[in-house]
Amino acid sequence: MSHKIVAIGGGTGLPNLLRGLKKYTRDITAIVTVADDGGSSGILRDELKILPPGDIRNCLLALANTEPLMEKLFQYRFKTGSLKGHSFGNLFLAAMTEILGDFELAIKESSKVLAVSGQVLPSTLCDVVLVAEFEDGTVIRGESRIPRVGRKIKRIGIIPEDAKPLPEALEAVEKADAIILGPGSLYTSILPNLLIKDLARAVRNSKAKKIFIVNVMTQPGETDGYTAFDHVKTILDHAGDNLIDYVVINVEKIPDHLLQKYLADGAHPVECDDQKIRELGCNVILGELLGYAEVVRHDPIKLAKVIMDIIK
Repeated sequence: MSHKIVAIGGGTGLPNLLRGLKKYTRDITAIVTVADDGGSSGILRDELKILPPGDIRNCLLALANTEPLMEKLFQYRFKTGSLKGHSFGNLFLAAMTEILGDFELAIKESSKVLAVSGQVLPSTLCDVVLVAEFEDGTVIRGESRIPRVGRKIKRIGIIPEDAKPLPEALEAVEKADAIILGPGSLYTSILPNLLIKDLARAVRNSKAKKIFIVNVMTQPGETDGYTAFDHVKTILDHAGDNLIDYVVINVEKIPDHLLQKYLADGAHPVECDDQKIRELGCNVILGELLGYAEVVRHDPIKLAKVIMDIIK
């Protein structure tokens, strides 16, 4: 029997998770943030007035069952000329949107081209802007600008506040066996989805097992000094209680040569204060979950295995 899984997020964390999950089930719905306004996505968003395609492209490719060349093609970034910095996949989604006149349909048709397991959905079709209020009272608009401020974030919000989710997203959440939040940037990848009120409400009301995967490292400009508990508390404060049943935390030590590189950039391993999380009424799962690459992130297969164990 295939388990129905909904994964909510964006950035690099969500595709990494999806690559592991697709080994276990084909019934995956990725609900992806569209608050991104930097890089190629930001330019296409401004110039073509379409939703930012970058995070969606990465999730489509993570769930694709296609030749390596196809993935290379979709991830290819032009190096020079007026297309410099644009990825082919972003341009493909932009062209598909203009041909079909509909971003949601463009994703569906692109999913066919890439033989995607499951479905990838934007969390809303509204043109949302992320707004952060910092502890010192400063207010900044725009996803890509928020981490650059370098001060502690007090609250985050979206404009328009009443952005509506896709009916398919609500339906997937309702039928899910498990709903996964993270890993990914807390304020700019995970929370933008949960600030869509009807989506957060659907997650709260869902009978699914709700699993939050804590990031391995803190993120400079977003979560400096945050412990695992701080991550959990931030989500509950923004999007309401009853959103998290299980919290998955990596306890594997980071190899020293990699750690030094991250410390130099101001990122630190997220401290595991699991007792405080248990006091919130969440189950905590500790695991050695690192992948061995030149970046510190979860191993997709190890992570997927932990999630499947929770579901079973």
